Amino acid sequence: MIFKVLYQELSKEVPVRERTKAIYVEANKEREVREKLADKQLNIEYIQVLNEEHLEYEKQNEDFQVENV
Repeated sequence: MIFKVLYQELSKEVPVRERTKAIYVEANKEREVREKLADKQLNIEYIQVLNEEHLEYEKQNEDFQVENV
């Protein structure tokens, strides 16, 4: 499964919507995503599993790239 992770780069600051970034991670469960990203020290806001339709939509974005973590 592909998960979309919305995050802030600075884990010690209050989240600001305009600074939210997204990465895409392949994993079996949300817990596995969190484990893979633990060393990056990101302030994770939300993890969303992408169904087929949503994944196809995200692939149209030129910045779409599944992270190899």
